[in-house]
Amino acid sequence: MLSSTEASADTTAQPVVVGVGPVSPADVVRVARGGARVELSEEARQALADTRGRIERLAEEPKPVYGISTGFGALATRHIPVELRRQLQKSLVRSHAAGSGPEVEREVVRGLMLLRLSTLATGRTGVRPEIADAYAAMLSAGITPVVHEYGSLGCSGDLAPLAHAALALMGEGTVRDADGRSLPAAEALAAAGIAPVELAEKEGLALINGTDGMLGMLVLACHDLRKLAKLADITAAMSVEAQLGTDRVFAADLQELRPHPGQAAAASNMRRVLAGSGIVASHAGPDCNRVQDAYSLRCAPQVAGGVRDTLAHAESVAAVELASAVDNPVVTPDGRVESNGNFHGAPVAYVLDFLAIVAADLASISERRTDRFLDPARNHGLTPFLADDPGVDSGHMIAQYTQAAIVSELKRLAVPASVDSIPSSAMQEDHVSMGWSAARKLRRAVDGLTRVLAIEALTAARAMDMRQPLSPSPATGAVRDRIRQHVAGPGADRHLAPEMEAAVELCRSGALVDAVEEVIGALD
Repeated sequence: MLSSTEASADTTAQPVVVGVGPVSPADVVRVARGGARVELSEEARQALADTRGRIERLAEEPKPVYGISTGFGALATRHIPVELRRQLQKSLVRSHAAGSGPEVEREVVRGLMLLRLSTLATGRTGVRPEIADAYAAMLSAGITPVVHEYGSLGCSGDLAPLAHAALALMGEGTVRDADGRSLPAAEALAAAGIAPVELAEKEGLALINGTDGMLGMLVLACHDLRKLAKLADITAAMSVEAQLGTDRVFAADLQELRPHPGQAAAASNMRRVLAGSGIVASHAGPDCNRVQDAYSLRCAPQVAGGVRDTLAHAESVAAVELASAVDNPVVTPDGRVESNGNFHGAPVAYVLDFLAIVAADLASISERRTDRFLDPARNHGLTPFLADDPGVDSGHMIAQYTQAAIVSELKRLAVPASVDSIPSSAMQEDHVSMGWSAARKLRRAVDGLTRVLAIEALTAARAMDMRQPLSPSPATGAVRDRIRQHVAGPGADRHLAPEMEAAVELCRSGALVDAVEEVIGALD
């Protein structure tokens, strides 16, 4: 949900400097979506040089060391002679670049590359500084390796996706340049003045053994869901208002009786968005016969609050993973080279699945609020389906069908991937995380949630107009006015799909949240 203004600003901003410490979530978004340039810090370059010396000394010893002088996975028992070790690294990358299916989005590949570079920069992987410098140069030049949808089991990390990126670093395979054109990697590197790397001991393995793809997608999803949580509070408030609901249930003292932090934030947002509403005031007196609103209205903060609290947990997992040096084997600070299991993607996979669940449920409650607008038995005086001339016109009838179809899809996407382990590598890798798959379906879930909320906003704005001369709150009125810049108000049926897509873009860009925050300040 990065806006076009954010993306264009990043291309001229200061580069993201990758050091021995973690990159931030904001750094990931800037590089992945904004095209920010990348540089390696001198501290990181020195750490790489220091650790590389240890690898080269071990490579000279007769005793086999996994990843340096042996094969990999189920072939780890074979000792590789010195003269074949560079070929071993090339063969590793070529054989593991075995992805299939549709091309993965540019932002995912750039995020993956930045996070692998961040791990290299810790000095715990044993690669030479020139490997990290070349990776940074590819990112800065906008060269994006072609990575495919299928191939990662999330253990040992995202092997196939990372291998496609490493292959491009070697000057092989296919990439897209900064303008999106597909061309051989060797041509793109030459045009950017980047020499293809010649991998030495340990380097091929270090380039492909990490959770970087699933982690990058987690960071991007968290960024989007933070904005969508605010948007969900706004659309819920619009629905409460236009359905003649009450705001009393969002009172702070009622929320304090169940002090979940996310619930408090959502209720606070809804109170502020509804403040000053003439529509709410019109039925707030002693003559109002409304006792309780439906759950989809009354319980909106409880659901959106649970989403926020789940998101906070996912962000805490992402923060730990961003601060991790994931490789196998790894060079410890005291110089040992040790095999380990840190590449297993389970911690990341679990929260990716968890976020798909809450995205589905947040969309589900939004669809229920939209449906209430369309039923004359429940919409408190509005026309059937908000149609201009019911029977001749269908109004938003089929917009709700579209919501329902998306919500049904989101429920299927909420089925966890992380429990679906399939053994691989001759039973050496007998339990895998499927974290990449969890991340891929979460991306679809975030897109679906955006579309469902957009339809609720579009429908609530139409209902709000149909309540005239009653006036909305300043905040909801600002949302309605922003929508009206792109979509006309109530009237005879029009081609609805373009209007829905306009609303989707307003939601995806953050324009509707911006409209509210320009009036009442930042939301929680």
